[in-house]
Amino acid sequence: MITYLGKLGELTLKGSNLHTFEKLLLKNTRDCLKQTGIENPKVIVHAGRLYIECEENDAEKAELVLKHLLGITGWARTLTCEKDMESIKSCVRKVAEQAKEKNNCKTFKIEAKRADKKFPLNSYEIACQAASAVFDDDFMMVDVHSPDLRIFIEVREKVFVYSDAEKGCRGLPAGCSGRGLLLLSGGLDSPVAGYRMMRRGMKVECVYFHSYPYTSIEAQQKVEELAQKLSLFGINTFLNIVPFTDVQMKIKEKAPEEWSTLMLRVCMMKVANLLAERTHSDCIITGESLGQVASQTMENMNITEHFAEYPLLRPLVGMDKEEIIDTATFIDTYNTSILPYEDCCVLFSPKHPVLRGRIEDAERIYKEIDCYDLIKESYEKRDVKHYIFGKEVATRNNE
Repeated sequence: MITYLGKLGELTLKGSNLHTFEKLLLKNTRDCLKQTGIENPKVIVHAGRLYIECEENDAEKAELVLKHLLGITGWARTLTCEKDMESIKSCVRKVAEQAKEKNNCKTFKIEAKRADKKFPLNSYEIACQAASAVFDDDFMMVDVHSPDLRIFIEVREKVFVYSDAEKGCRGLPAGCSGRGLLLLSGGLDSPVAGYRMMRRGMKVECVYFHSYPYTSIEAQQKVEELAQKLSLFGINTFLNIVPFTDVQMKIKEKAPEEWSTLMLRVCMMKVANLLAERTHSDCIITGESLGQVASQTMENMNITEHFAEYPLLRPLVGMDKEEIIDTATFIDTYNTSILPYEDCCVLFSPKHPVLRGRIEDAERIYKEIDCYDLIKESYEKRDVKHYIFGKEVATRNNE
């Protein structure tokens, strides 16, 4: 058996309802492990730590779960031993040997934490004595400022020894903060927006607007892949694919050219209102970032929000493109998002879009377009795909 240790981070700041968050984290962890094919894993949350025990041949599956698990700040594969210094030294030596063989580490530092106050040595004394297992024969040299290797010792109900701690996703467990509807396109921004809300504990359902044949089937497949990747974090994710060609052609025919992109956003918001009601969502989420494109000026974002019947969340509103790209790379959506298949947001884009639209003008133009029946028809014709932890499962009925 091997043991993984995860650090809970923000969850430990909760008060009397801490057990509610821990219970959800346990459920999410077990559900994800089960989806990877690990049967009856041992999963425990205790004193700010998440423990997973599994067989060696399930290590890769367990690590896939830990890389995508919302609610932990970091994780590591550990060696465990009894609470005596000789056993601790033995584990420390093994960790050092593995690191030297793998990365040719030459310097090290021991960081000890004594959660069990009954242990006779304090944290500093544990670190000093454990260091002798590595330093005495000059196997490695001590460097407390910038070591090649950091070895961590945690004295709890057992002793856990590890290095190479991986960063976690942080945040809160998926499902503890309501439900949101994400307007998902094939670009960089909207998947990152969905992830950031998932990281705050929100369950996210997605909607994509497809304008075949003006947008290719590859563009739809690109968005399906993005939704699939997001489901690794959100665990249980639906993608609603709305056929929007007729609506978009009506906009092209009836709306002033400079208003076409903004009217498209308004019509999308009308579909989102219907879908948010159908899915019992508490809010609508977009990937808008202030000033990034013409439809995302302050005035134009006010117009979009005016037509929303639910709270409109914009988690990227103050982020620049470099920050968004960094997050997209971390969640593994970047390479998919940059594939050269355009979606309906860039279809028929005007050369000179309106930059500072007024709400009264938007209301008048939307009324003149008179496309609500087409919007309702598009909503009713949507297809729904269902993903559970990165795997597509049976499609949900769209009625």
